[in-house]
Amino acid sequence: MVEFKLDDCVIAVEHGDITQVQADAIVNPANSRLIMGGGVAGAIKRVGGSLIEREAMQKSPVAIGDAIATTAGKLKVKYVIHAPTMERPAMSTDLANAEKATTAALRVARNLGLSSIAVPGMGTGVGGLPAQEAARVMIEAVRRHLSEGTTLKRIGIVSIDEALTAAFVSALQ
Repeated sequence: MVEFKLDDCVIAVEHGDITQVQADAIVNPANSRLIMGGGVAGAIKRVGGSLIEREAMQKSPVAIGDAIATTAGKLKVKYVIHAPTMERPAMSTDLANAEKATTAALRVARNLGLSSIAVPGMGTGVGGLPAQEAARVMIEAVRRHLSEGTTLKRIGIVSIDEALTAAFVSALQ
């Protein structure tokens, strides 16, 4: 784990499983229909239970640039924040959508008054975005969010992909 201090917030980049982190919430880089099939969404559903998907789908569709929170089932967190990076499952996405989804997830965390959140690479799996570029736009979104004021004291960026983890460390340096 590598930690960086930005304003009053610690940004921790960690190689690991987002479904196992200790935080107030984790982020699901969703599709607008909130169907939790593969990638991070599938892992969240497998570990946390299908209740998360059922609750999410009751709130769908969610536009790219918006996000919603659900309960977290059996996960160690209080909430799952679903932030769409694509309209339908298994679509490719673009950097603008990754930035919008990151911003939307952070906004929901602030609105819920959370102090910690864990975020995976947004759009870097099924969405097909290059790690370095996705990390850059996501860190820009985090910096913007922190400059606008936040309740967050810790933002974890968690990935099972070592190259993506390295890309986030590089983007923060």
